[in-house]
Amino acid sequence: MTGKLCPVRLLAALLAAAAGPAAASEPLYAKNLSPFAGLFGLPSQRSAMTTAAGSFAGALHSSVANHYVLDSKADELVNLDGETLRLALDLRLGLAENWDVQLEVPWLEHSGGELDEFIDDWHDFWGMSDGGRSKVPRDQLDYFYTTGDGQARLVDDASGIGDVSLSLSHAFYNSGDAAASAVLGYKFGSGDADDFTGSGADDVFIALRMSGHHLSDLPLSWHGQVGYLHAGDGDLVEGFQEQDLWFAGISMDWRFAQNWSAIVQVDAHAGPLDSDLTATGDDAFLLTVGGRWRFARHWSVDVSVVEDIHVESAPDVTFQASLRFQPDA
Repeated sequence: MTGKLCPVRLLAALLAAAAGPAAASEPLYAKNLSPFAGLFGLPSQRSAMTTAAGSFAGALHSSVANHYVLDSKADELVNLDGETLRLALDLRLGLAENWDVQLEVPWLEHSGGELDEFIDDWHDFWGMSDGGRSKVPRDQLDYFYTTGDGQARLVDDASGIGDVSLSLSHAFYNSGDAAASAVLGYKFGSGDADDFTGSGADDVFIALRMSGHHLSDLPLSWHGQVGYLHAGDGDLVEGFQEQDLWFAGISMDWRFAQNWSAIVQVDAHAGPLDSDLTATGDDAFLLTVGGRWRFARHWSVDVSVVEDIHVESAPDVTFQASLRFQPDA
């Protein structure tokens, strides 16, 4: 169309202007909210690329997980029946070139919840086994674990600030399209162990993170992490907890449109307790699938679902959403 501005091109130009420069890719925020695994300061995945010096990034993460496990062996018994709501404020500040600091402040609520009926109906619709959850009353709270070394229990609704964490990241390699960073983190025992909102102890972790873009000439970004956490002696699980835990994860981000991404990732970590039961002692493996919409310059929203691909090592299902603010890449 000579001499005229095509409406389609005008719309595309306006959308591109609204989106602004492409924001850096990030993995989905994913946590194992199983009542015992959630006590430890295992970090979620994030990009190895640090926030630019003097810049600020932030996010608000929300997660709701539904639990049902009943298992026993020898002198051990675990019953996890309830729901966990977790909100987390995630703040990052670029300290210098290739250095940033990250603060995460969580808030948790444990209750009987409201998802039992929906999950029972889902199992019935697909003819899936429900692991016995339909035989117990819906929407009740009962977290209980006992072993010869002690026990822990929560039957009353509880909520409060969780264990705050602080970490320092240094991108020791950054080519623009790929980065690798070393991370040192500390989790403070700021939550209440009696309410299952914290372990009652401090944890420290180290991690190696890697990120890259345009894998195989496609609009793909990938991220990975591997690390080690040393857990302090928790008030709630002292005597039967593990103190040396590994963790790892990998994430793939397919940016199939200007403002849209489809993301799939796997997270794993060592079992949190010295236990022969799957829910408390086995290594956990989680699959997270979701999408990201970059609805404005600097802003995006994520929606995702987490499944326990090693059954009972994590909640039956976790629904998550995140609101993110990121400076220009």
